[in-house]
Amino acid sequence: MRNQKEKIKVGQIDFGEKVVAIDRVSKVVEGGRTPRSRALVVVFNPEKRIVGFGTGKSKETSPAIRKASHDARKNLIKVPMQRGTIPHKVVGKFQGAKVMLRPASPGTGVIAGAGVRIVLESVGIQNILAKSLGSNNPHNLVRATFVALKQLWDPLMVARRRGISLDKVFNG
Repeated sequence: MRNQKEKIKVGQIDFGEKVVAIDRVSKVVEGGRTPRSRALVVVFNPEKRIVGFGTGKSKETSPAIRKASHDARKNLIKVPMQRGTIPHKVVGKFQGAKVMLRPASPGTGVIAGAGVRIVLESVGIQNILAKSLGSNNPHNLVRATFVALKQLWDPLMVARRRGISLDKVFNG
């Protein structure tokens, strides 16, 4: 198994946050509809290659964003990177959304859709090709992106596990 369950101490790290989506939802009750806000937020630290997402609901928008940010700090992952891109191709699926991530050569930039782009740029990835297939729901796209990012293998970890040098991992 991968060493993905590293404990990340939130109190010692400064995080930036980006709001991916804010939706007006309503709850139908006996007296009519009760409007509420739902927020999807990504928190990140590009220097440490840490990113997380969270959702929050409230009657007002501001508390929903605050709740989502708090939730995002509970769902942090560390993303392995190599030369500003990901080490290998991965596909992440969540419900109706499917996200394919491919490494790109330097100078390509981040080629991705809205929700996927926010996650990839916030973690510090500079060159990547991403394709979203299926649903374009931002909640499902962000979750599918995280499923894909969790599948990434760190090249140094692969070399240690196989008992070979890092050069042999890439050159066969």
